Amino acid sequence: MEHEKKLAKVAVVGLGYVGLPLVVALAEAGAEVVAVDNDASKVEALRRGESYIEDVPTHALAPLSHRIEATTRYAALAKVDAVLLCVPTPLTRNREPDLNALVSAASGVARVLQAGQLVILESTTYPGTTRDRLVPILEESGMKAGRDFDVAFSPERVDPGRTDHTMRTTPKVVGGLTESGGARAAELYGLICDDIVRVGSPEAAEMTKLLENIFRSVNIALVNELSILCERMEIDIWEVIDAAATKPYGFMRFEPGPGMGGHCLPVDPFYLTWKAREYDLATEFIELAGKVNAQMPMHCIARIERALNEVQKPVNGTKILLLGMSYKAGVGDVRESPAITIAEELQKLQADLSYHDPYVPEVAELGLGSAELAPAVAQADLVVILTAHPSIDHVAVADTAALVLDFRGVLHRAATLRVERSS
Repeated sequence: MEHEKKLAKVAVVGLGYVGLPLVVALAEAGAEVVAVDNDASKVEALRRGESYIEDVPTHALAPLSHRIEATTRYAALAKVDAVLLCVPTPLTRNREPDLNALVSAASGVARVLQAGQLVILESTTYPGTTRDRLVPILEESGMKAGRDFDVAFSPERVDPGRTDHTMRTTPKVVGGLTESGGARAAELYGLICDDIVRVGSPEAAEMTKLLENIFRSVNIALVNELSILCERMEIDIWEVIDAAATKPYGFMRFEPGPGMGGHCLPVDPFYLTWKAREYDLATEFIELAGKVNAQMPMHCIARIERALNEVQKPVNGTKILLLGMSYKAGVGDVRESPAITIAEELQKLQADLSYHDPYVPEVAELGLGSAELAPAVAQADLVVILTAHPSIDHVAVADTAALVLDFRGVLHRAATLRVERSS
């Protein structure tokens, strides 16, 4: 297919943590953007120029409103040059891929698909999804992929809360169904990314994203397992990590914690374990890493019980303050957060529970709102650090708290005898 003009109008389907930043980046680059979501509240917020995502400040979104058409209707996609699919791809309860949102979005696109358009999938999924699931749905339009329209896969690389690596500075991986599809996708992303990395197929791009997250998952599981061993051996895991990190080659720093959260790491690796079964391969490293990371919240509960037992207190009725509910520092995202799991378990044990998180004003499922820090610390029998938010002076907390458990290592250099340091 020949295309003489540069892509000027782009649609983004799915306006969450991935889609909304894309909408803003494209609009900032001068593109006309159609923003589509089946959540009417998101569409209305966008029409008002208001952001509901932490990484997209309203003051950055509002001036771009004249370039953004927000809608719940797929009919608006008929007038764009490219469609970017950024819909959720969660797991079922049986840890199998749930592609319902993708299938629904693809069906919506197929109904209005026009000759010459480019469709790009950004949602994380197993290798083969673009070719075997997305393309057949799009071809229900009566047109042929690679002949009448182009298709590519380009995995999102959003890390909420980061400012050192932005969409502009993070290289964008692109795999086209055909050479034409890859070239067009690279041209489009060149508007908003400094570096484009072309791979030879959608499958290679799909696997790239999974490798990135599996690499992190496996290494986090390794250091979590070592932290439990170091605790039993009475070795300071943080001292060990600091020492190992001085090696200028062959070592990459990973740190233990109360578990693994967010929309990627607890979910994405299992897309590959599921797909691997078709090839009679048990991906044991991936599955073991998931098992280790998933059991860390219960390890934290055991540590809390032991810490209280050492001062002759039960969990039942004891005032426990959790510092941090989000899954990572500096953001308010509680998706898959191990802190939520820990809180739920403590409530089952009838702890007198409270939490403080400057980024999470309330957690509805816990029936709790963020408590004021100073009085909450003063009243607590135990303070548990689950998320090391930079705005909290954790050393000052440790100096005034009756007892502290640090599951993030922020106090491992503090010389406070009352600090209980997790391993």
